[in-house]
Formats: sequence, C-alpha cells, structure tokens
Amino acid sequence: MARKKQWQLEGHPARLWRPLADGAVRCELCPRSCKIIPGRTGVCRMRRNENGSLVSLNYGKSVPMTQESIETEAVYHYAPGEKILSLGNIGCMLNCDFCQNWTTSQARYVQDDNVMYYSPEDVVNYALKHDIRVLSWTYNDPVVWHEFVMETAKLGRQHGLKNLYKSAFYISEKGIDELLGVMDIFSISLKSMQDSFYRKHTGGRLQPILDGIKQVYDARKGGNGPHLEISNLCVTGRNDSLTESRKVSDWMLNHLDEEIPLHYVRFHPDYRYTDVERTSIPFLEQARVNALADGMRYVYLGNVYGTDSANSYCPDCQTQWVKRNGLVAHSFLKDGSCPNCGKRSPIVLPWEDKKLRPEGISIPSELSCSTHMFRGAIQACHIEQDEESTLYYQFISASGEPVGEVGVNGCSRFMLSKSDDRAAGIRLYHSANRDIRLFEVYDRAHFPVMNSEQTRGTSEDVPITFHPLQGR
Repeated sequence: MARKKQWQLEGHPARLWRPLADGAVRCELCPRSCKIIPGRTGVCRMRRNENGSLVSLNYGKSVPMTQESIETEAVYHYAPGEKILSLGNIGCMLNCDFCQNWTTSQARYVQDDNVMYYSPEDVVNYALKHDIRVLSWTYNDPVVWHEFVMETAKLGRQHGLKNLYKSAFYISEKGIDELLGVMDIFSISLKSMQDSFYRKHTGGRLQPILDGIKQVYDARKGGNGPHLEISNLCVTGRNDSLTESRKVSDWMLNHLDEEIPLHYVRFHPDYRYTDVERTSIPFLEQARVNALADGMRYVYLGNVYGTDSANSYCPDCQTQWVKRNGLVAHSFLKDGSCPNCGKRSPIVLPWEDKKLRPEGISIPSELSCSTHMFRGAIQACHIEQDEESTLYYQFISASGEPVGEVGVNGCSRFMLSKSDDRAAGIRLYHSANRDIRLFEVYDRAHFPVMNSEQTRGTSEDVPITFHPLQGR
C-alpha cells in the first residue's frame, strides 16, 4: 500500500452518509453511493471510513486562494466584471481523461507542496479584507469538498458575501438540497449529451447531472432561486460536432428555457488526452449561430478571444449590453435595462455601486521590474507572492510600449488577463526582496501548479506532460 501523504492524515467529520452492518458506511454525497468498509476510501479517494464513521480528507485543504473575475467561471449574467475569490479543493468526484487540473483533482497525483490549509474564517476574512464580494467554489470541482464549502459559504453569507458554485455537478439530490440553502450562483458544466461519453471519459453518468441541473432550475421558480448558467466543453475529437452541440441547446430549450445563458467552451489538450489540437474556433462559432437560430437567446464562447462571441446584446434591438475583452467586462445597461429599447435585461446586478478601478496610479521609482510575454493562445496568468504586498503591473505591446493604464493589486495570488488586442506581455513592479512567481493560465478555471520558469520551453497548448504512476 502506498504511503499516505501529509494531507491525507487528518480527517474531518463528513456529511451525507449512513452506517451499514459490520462497520461499513454508505456515502450519499454523489450518485455512486459508495459502500466503504473501515480503513478504505470511496472512488473519489477523499472520503474515508474511520472506525465506522465517514470523514472528509480534504476539509480546508486547497490550492492557494486566487482573486479573479466572475467571467472566469462562465458566468456572464451576474455582476459583470465583479471580483471573485476562487477556491479550489483537492480531489474530484470524476476522473475526466482530459482534465486541465489533474495534478490536484486526482488524489494520487496531489503533492503536499501544492496544498494550503484554510479555515472558514480565513477565507471570509481574506475576502472582506480585499473587498471581494463573491466566493467562487471552482477549479477541480467543489462537490467532493462539500463539508468545507457548506460551512464557509454559510459564514460568508452572514457577512454579506455571495457564493458561486462552478461544477460538473456529479452530486446527489441530497447534496443539491443542502447547496440550495447557501449558493447564489450555479455555473454547471454539461460535458456531453451522450451517456457513453461520461462513462468512457469521466467515470460518471449523464442522467444524474441532467437531474441535478433540473433540480437547480426548478428551485428558481417564483423568482427567488439561484442564478444558473450552463457551459459545454467541446473536446476535440470527442464531442466537437454540430450534432452534439445542438443536443445541448435542444435539451436546454426543452427542459430549461431560452433565457438561461449557454457557453460553448474551447478545450486545450491535457492529462491523458494530448495528441490533439485545441477546439476549432470556426466550429464553436457555428455552434453558437445554430443555438441562437434554434431559439436560445444568450449564447457565448469561452476561451475564445478577439470576437463578439463574449459580448452581451439585446435580443430585441441588438444593442450591446456588455462588452467583454478577455476577463474584463464593461456594462452599458441603464438601471438594468437596454439603453436603446428599454427591454429589461436578465443580467443580475446585485449591487447598486460599481467598484471602479483607481485611475492615475503612479509606480514608485524604487521598485524592481520583471517582464513576461504571453505565448500563443495563452492569454492570462496568475501572479503569486509569499506575503501580501502592493504589486503594480502594466500591459505592454510586442515592442514594449505601455498598453492601457497601470494597475495595482495586493492579493497573495491574483489573475491578470489580456483586455486589449495590442497587449503582448506584462511588466510587474515589486520590491527587490520579494519572491514573485508567475503562472501561465492556459484557459479559464485552469489552476497552474508550475510557474513560468518551470514551464518555459514547453508547449503553449499542453501545460504539463502526464506520466502515469504505477501500482497505485
């Protein structure tokens, strides 16, 4: 048996389980309903039977908290441009062979060096300190982090924070019932309308996910339920056909409604599936055209830059409501309505104030400067520092000329994304004694664990080469 890693040693009492005979337990968190005997874990490897009681092995264990924008999570109709605090656990209920976060989603590959330890109070206090109003449960998949998510989300709500749940949604009806009590936003990834796709490539099944989406949708009846958006990752050679993309929009039209935003998302090769290219942009654009023609009102493309497919338009008069470039959004709505025809927009604006980025920032002359140039399709990066301090940044052109205004951020880890077609790189200004690390973000919701110094010279399409572990 493999030696336990440090993060696997301590468990936390789990929710949603029941005892069975002979000390076994039945986990009721996901549709598998694993029967777990003493000393063993379920399929997810994150829930263990300890002497007849089920414990969670990843409570409070996470990749570093990261400040991003809400568009990162395929959420376009809720507080455009809003800052979020993204939190990603270790482990996952699924085992997608194309997972972009496999180094932390698959338990056997999780390294102690990549695991942080947080309490619910740590998370909420950090968000409040940095003026962040949305907690985003994301990256790997928050389902298997249920205990920590529930407790932290509840505490966050008590302090006026909103909660966003970004998930492939392989979760039980009981689990969803609990989430509905604390979540404000659901961004659900519907990977395919083929059960065979789920069974072969993810280790899951389709129907529980469809049932879960419908459960969230039904909770919206009466107007007081959570916000909902759906995304479909179009994987090259797997589900990137117009027939497949149409099945997603058809299902939404028949079981949800035409107002729910749909995102067709571009895939990059990763994990066990790297001998292909990124998803074809012309295919994605045609999938969007088809869905709109069939009756969907709001269809977007994810991980595609430099097109109108990320913008929001009035379906009646085609006036632009929100302009998005990268992960930066600018709203033109007037009191939540179209500035031209007055149609009420479904885009949720939960706060009356708009937190504006400060202007006229001057960079202190004593700071050191480091430069990073973007590669190929990579449009964003994470900046990380060991201790919180004020960092200044400036996007630059290929020739080194400044693009846009100087920005500033004091978080320990935060995302920067190109928001101008002229931007080809970024300059960071920081104290000379600070250890500043930059991580290339290949696509939204990708959490890189190797910094740019380690990945220099690697493919701009495949972040880390996968090497299978033997005998584990």
